[in-house]
Amino acid sequence: MVTLTVNGESRNIDADPDMPLLWALRDLLALTGTKFGCGMGQCGACTVHIDGVAARSCLTPISEAAGKKVTTIEGLPADHPLFKAWVAEQVSQCGYCQPGQIMTAASLLQKNPKPTAAEIEKAMDGNLCRCGTYNRIRKAVQIAAGEKP
Repeated sequence: MVTLTVNGESRNIDADPDMPLLWALRDLLALTGTKFGCGMGQCGACTVHIDGVAARSCLTPISEAAGKKVTTIEGLPADHPLFKAWVAEQVSQCGYCQPGQIMTAASLLQKNPKPTAAEIEKAMDGNLCRCGTYNRIRKAVQIAAGEKP
């Protein structure tokens, strides 16, 4: 049994402690906003926050997340500036990568509320988008940070 705090709620998970956090979130807790992409931590679709830091949930065993605060896309406030900026910039096309993109951007803005264009580029570099909306993603992050792109 592993106890996790997910989106502010304590949850007991009866699973192997080595189970990837991604599958515990999706299959055991029905939090399907976090996506499976590559399973190797290279695409960013599975990004969540662990104690406020962006982490690849496909590589993180649930035992490593025990005692820490896990936040999924469902745990971000509905009025988060990134959601507003994503809509304003019409970022989503297929939308599959967007939860991971938003969670990575939210972690960046939490650490650095006024990132430069270069800092945004560097932070977002590990998240892949099949639709190629990278320019709109960067612009949305700048808008959410309160800057004019």
